[in-house]
Amino acid sequence: MSIKRHGVGEGKGNGQKALPFAKATEADGWLYVSGQTPMRDGEVVGNGIVEQSRIAIENMIKIVEDAGYSTADIMRIGVWLDDARDFWSFNGVFEEYFGENPPARACVQSSMVVDCKVEVDCIAFRKA
Repeated sequence: MSIKRHGVGEGKGNGQKALPFAKATEADGWLYVSGQTPMRDGEVVGNGIVEQSRIAIENMIKIVEDAGYSTADIMRIGVWLDDARDFWSFNGVFEEYFGENPPARACVQSSMVVDCKVEVDCIAFRKA
């Protein structure tokens, strides 16, 4: 089995420094996508949980699609919320993207980096 690494060195953090991990790894039809925050060009963006949720989910979906998978291939999503009171607002955004093909999901509260309200990652599968 060989492992393909997607987006190594492409992710940028604060100060435009390259992040030391792959955006995703793939093997035998499985795709593991690293946690995605509401970042654009290395900066956390978006006002409020709804906008930040859309940006984080869209960042994740872009990686999934760039690897040749689709949202229908996503089997599980992990969600970290800075504030547990944002759970229902996040669910509303989540349903916009996954209402027809909802994956399994876990959601926890966790302290996030400055100004970040949400992070999402996923595991997708496509028969090789």
